Amino acid sequence: MPALIDLRRRIRSVKNTQQITQAMKTVSTAKFKKAQRTVFEGRPHWHNLPGLLERISSWAGREASPLLDRREEKKVLIMVITSDKGLCGAFNSNLLAYAHAFVREKASRSEVRLILAGKKAVNFFRKQPYHMERTYQEKVEKLGLRDLRDLAHFLMRQYLYVKADAVYAVYNEFKSILAPRITVVQILPLAPSAYQSTVGLWPPDTEPATHLLLQCLMPLYLETQVYHCFFESLAAEQAARMMAMENATKNAEDLISDLILDLNKIRQASITKELLEIMTAVEALAQ
Repeated sequence: MPALIDLRRRIRSVKNTQQITQAMKTVSTAKFKKAQRTVFEGRPHWHNLPGLLERISSWAGREASPLLDRREEKKVLIMVITSDKGLCGAFNSNLLAYAHAFVREKASRSEVRLILAGKKAVNFFRKQPYHMERTYQEKVEKLGLRDLRDLAHFLMRQYLYVKADAVYAVYNEFKSILAPRITVVQILPLAPSAYQSTVGLWPPDTEPATHLLLQCLMPLYLETQVYHCFFESLAAEQAARMMAMENATKNAEDLISDLILDLNKIRQASITKELLEIMTAVEALAQ
């Protein structure tokens, strides 16, 4: 049976840990609210732009822009987005397991190169036999719009110069606070949508011409899809960390209750033992 002083030290240690997890939960909640607001404001634009471009490309023809050219996937560029830090439950482990399976499946018939965002992804794929084209492993959540725009233009150049026949992104999409949704999206070339089957025989007259519209909108589409992946991943990360810290705080509270119960049992046993010794001594003196 542990000594009273050991139990008191352990209770004090668990209380200190509980204070840390509570503080981390508060910080994650503030960051999550900001990231959630960014996601909700950007989703209408992020989700509707691909369908709009697919409709315009069906009017102009896929030959109107080299970014619409479909080729056999001999060279594939895959972007994997994780977090820099842990303490967010299975946020990174589930994504990395899924991404590894996806990369391995693509590598079985194509040449695969990786763009890794997040220290967890870099540390994981560093041990794998895949070429890392670019890595972002320091303060991924601090990447600004200029950095993401530069990454989008890099992806566009890779596709235009036929250094990549397809570009994919693997990330955690913010679905709900309870659990993110692992998502694989094809960024380039633009994936077909339901708009193709609904376009009439007489396309509308546009000013400027549809091929000029595509030339202006395709870089914007690529930038917004990169923003989409990063901001969705950031919101999902903060939600996962918030839930993990909340669960850790509750577990610490339960552990403290159990330790206090054990402490009271030991104290009660000690008091009972002392009372028995006193009563035994009283009876001996009375005789």
